Amino acid sequence: MIEILPAIAFYMFAAVTVAAGVLVISAKNPVHSVLWLILAFFSAAGLFVLLGAEFLAMLLIIVYVGAVAVLFLFVVMMLNINYEELREGAFAYLPLGGLVAAVLVVEMVTLGAAWQFGPDVASNLASVAPAISDVENTKALGRVIYTDYIFIFQGAGMILLVAMIGAIVLTHRTRTGVKRQNVVKQNARRPEDAYALVDVEIGKGVTMPKKKG
Repeated sequence: MIEILPAIAFYMFAAVTVAAGVLVISAKNPVHSVLWLILAFFSAAGLFVLLGAEFLAMLLIIVYVGAVAVLFLFVVMMLNINYEELREGAFAYLPLGGLVAAVLVVEMVTLGAAWQFGPDVASNLASVAPAISDVENTKALGRVIYTDYIFIFQGAGMILLVAMIGAIVLTHRTRTGVKRQNVVKQNARRPEDAYALVDVEIGKGVTMPKKKG
């Protein structure tokens, strides 16, 4: 009974991760999507624990759940976005989005085939892996990421950069009835336009000058 517990835990975490991922993209409320994303992160962390990668599991919980997902939640709750309008405009970009998705799938399949049938695959599989006690988890992870998969790691960073630029574009779109900061106008403002010195005589009142504009 004890021997099948890891298999039961694996299928349980895997099923929850897949179900949460589907709910992330199918939920109509973006706040609910972020909450399902947090559940997917926790389930993926459980899978990493089963694989013996405790460092990745803690990194996923601390960084992604504790910072990124919570930040997504606050940003989604604070932004005044008309989601109905976004859904209506999404159909216009559906052909272009499908083309980009197809290109990405072809690239991933090509990359996987190149890795699977590469000249060094046989030698890597035949090489003896060191014992877990001889190599630290963090050191082994850094060696793999920054040596064998450095270009893929940098490519993931570029994808995150594009996502960040897209979030900035969505946030700074043109909206009516919203006050915005005009930096050029503020820097060009002179001191005499901001205040007025009035010499008040004794026994007389003062009339405040009218504001310009």
